[in-house]
This record gives sequence, C-alpha cells and structure tokens, in this order.
Amino acid sequence: MPNTVLVTGAAGWLGGLLSKALVEDPLTPDVHLILVDIVEPKAPAGSKSVVIKADLSDKPQVDALFKTEFGVPDTIYCLHGVMSRGSEDNFDLGVRINIDSVRLLLEATRQYTRQPPIKFIFTSSLAVYGGPLPEVVTPSTIATPEGAYGMGKLTSELMVNEYTRRGWIDGRILRLPTIVVRPGVPSNATSAFLSGIIREPLKGQEAICPIGNSLDSPELSSLKAWLASPETTIKNFVIAKHVPAEKFLPHTRVVCLPGFTASVKDELDALLKVGGQKALDLVKFKDDPINRRIVSSWPAAFDNTYPLSLGFVVDEGGMEPIVRQFKKDVEAGIA
Repeated sequence: MPNTVLVTGAAGWLGGLLSKALVEDPLTPDVHLILVDIVEPKAPAGSKSVVIKADLSDKPQVDALFKTEFGVPDTIYCLHGVMSRGSEDNFDLGVRINIDSVRLLLEATRQYTRQPPIKFIFTSSLAVYGGPLPEVVTPSTIATPEGAYGMGKLTSELMVNEYTRRGWIDGRILRLPTIVVRPGVPSNATSAFLSGIIREPLKGQEAICPIGNSLDSPELSSLKAWLASPETTIKNFVIAKHVPAEKFLPHTRVVCLPGFTASVKDELDALLKVGGQKALDLVKFKDDPINRRIVSSWPAAFDNTYPLSLGFVVDEGGMEPIVRQFKKDVEAGIA
C-alpha cells in the first residue's frame, strides 16, 4: 500500500520543503503526494505527485481533493493560510482562509472516517498567545490571542481537537516558532522582518527593521522572539506524522514545537559576526508601532520538555549557526 499524503499550501516555501522531505523520508515509503494551493504547486523531481490549483474556501474544490487518482489520503498536512499582518489588515479574508477553509477540509476528511483515522496535521502559531504571560510558556498556558491571525489559528485548533475527540480524525496541532531565515521575497507576516534583517543584507540589499529607530534603540534588546530554523522545522513536520497517537496528552493535540529565544539585537549581532559591518550597515530602522505591538504580544520562551518527549528536535547554538547556514545557501545560489 502506498502512503498517500495531501499537502495544502504546497506552493508555499514550507510546503515545497515538506514535499521534498516526505519523498526522502524512509518511514514514508512509496509516497504519493497530492499537492494543492491557490496557485499550482511544483512537485519534487521524480516524485509520484498530483498537483492541483484550488480555492480551498470552495466546498466542491475541497471535496475533489479526496477523489484524485491517488484516492483518499492517509495523512493531511494543512499548511495553507493568510499570514499575520495580512489577516490583521483584511479580517474577512483571514476568516475565510484561516477558519472557513480549514473547516471545509475537516468536514471533507470526516466523510472518510475510518480506523485508524486519517492523520490531520495542522500548522498553527505562537500568535495564539497574548495578554499577561508567564516567563516560560508551558502546555497548560491559556491561549488568548491579540490579533486576527492568532484568533483564526486558535479557532481552527479547537475544531481539530474536537474532530479528534470524536474519532473522525487523528489530529496533530503544531504551534510553530517564528522560522528564520526564510528565503525568497518578504511575506505579509508581521514577523517577516526577523528573516528580512538577515536575508537582505546577506544578499547585499537594504532591509527595514520596524523595531526601534537606530542600533541603539532599547527595543532591540527587549523585544525577543521564539525561533526555529527551516531545517529543524521541516524535520519536525515529518516527525509529527510518526508520533504514536497514544503519546499525546489525552485532552489536547496541541504541541508547541521546540525553539529558542533570541532578541532582535541577538540577530543583528549574529549578522555582524557572519556578514561583517558592511552587512549590518544595510539594516535601516523605521519603527512600526502596529508591528511592534503584535510581535511583542507573542511569547518568547517555552518549555521544550513535552515536545522533546514526543521525539521532536530543537536547534542548538542560537542565531549564529542559522545565519552561517543561510550565508552558505546564498553563496550556493539556493536562497
């Protein structure tokens, strides 16, 4: 029997990396990929794939994903969504994509309830948190989002948990750290600058830092973020498929993926070490109160004990190894 995996948001950067990783995963032999996005995705070279351009807020198009030549998937990665600043600026679009389309996908999956249930891996975000928070977030910390993106993700999390409780799916909810360094063009995520202030300077281009107005701004040290590298994030996406269902907490399928804490100043210090003063001088400052408010509402430290006990992995060494790897990728022409 082949392993059949449906990936939504497959045309995105993470979707592309995940598709390639699944093809290379020894625990997912003979994988058949159903790759879906609002624009037609690209299949990994040599893979057994169906690529589909679809509007996931349209029920007939969602239902059709379960009727391809590969049949009903045994695993679904729900990666699609409207990012944080995009959701904040266009509330209706955010609700349609981050909530309504996820429910349509859950309902379509429910029609094929079986034993064992279809694995439904939903990528969420630390943006579900807000308000007064403990110094270190634990699995029992209550999520109270302060932005439309976090609200949408939390709403869909609750549905994934409920569908799992009823035995309709085998849900796995991954709350992602902010991923740095993202290659390509800047996204509309509020946190996009955390990659931009590394990516653009290492490519010889100017980058805007929306935190503070100069290198001496105290906000650079006080604003901290919970981060993970792309390589570690993709490893954890694949691991999520293989965690035995009984290992999760009985009352929730939420897992905050492991990460590490770094300030904006830590990032710039790593840029200076790796790229030199020339790279650092390409970072320009233009304080954005909306951006700063949203990012500041997110927690910057988590207890990694639970996710590590499930087999997930974490970056070691802070920002510098990540920046060095990205510089290598730039020099190799792959970033």
